[in-house]
Amino acid sequence: MAELIYEAVITTCSPAHEVHVAPMGVRYADGPARDVVLMPFKPSTTLRNIESTGHAVLNLVTDVRVFAGCVTGRRNWPTVPVPEAAGVRLASALGHVALALVDLRDDEQRPVLRLKRLHEAQHAPFVGFNRAQAAVVEGAVLVSRLHLLPADKIDSEMRYLQIAIDKTAGPVELEAWSWLQQAIASHRPAPGGS
Repeated sequence: MAELIYEAVITTCSPAHEVHVAPMGVRYADGPARDVVLMPFKPSTTLRNIESTGHAVLNLVTDVRVFAGCVTGRRNWPTVPVPEAAGVRLASALGHVALALVDLRDDEQRPVLRLKRLHEAQHAPFVGFNRAQAAVVEGAVLVSRLHLLPADKIDSEMRYLQIAIDKTAGPVELEAWSWLQQAIASHRPAPGGS
């Protein structure tokens, strides 16, 4: 059975209070009401900030522009202070969980961080996802792996995801999708180039 991984956005702050926003796969130890497990790649600003401060904030969002934006260089999202984690949450978060680091198992590629819940709050109702939102999240994962995956794999996956965009996207999803398409185009060599 595959391990359950939930897509969320993690906000952290440096000791100088510089905000970092990063989409990340989140695991829950012993179920969703338990500790949060993160496995950021090295090197990682998220990892460095959590090691330095001992805190992070898990943001639950449906505005998929955050996912697409972060993987295409748009990381400046409005935030709100979260005193319980000496940090911030996304202003657009439907809910957030303030976290404190309780265990770090080092690894040369992906350390395992276990964080306990300090405080959680809901800010807006969750009305559900549409297929375009899921397509943007999957597209953002592909864009984050442009340096790892062959171009034909990226193109094939994006063509399939385009179906959901065409059928169910609203203005927010269309904007996010355009950022992903621009990132893919920018990653490719210019026609006639080497």
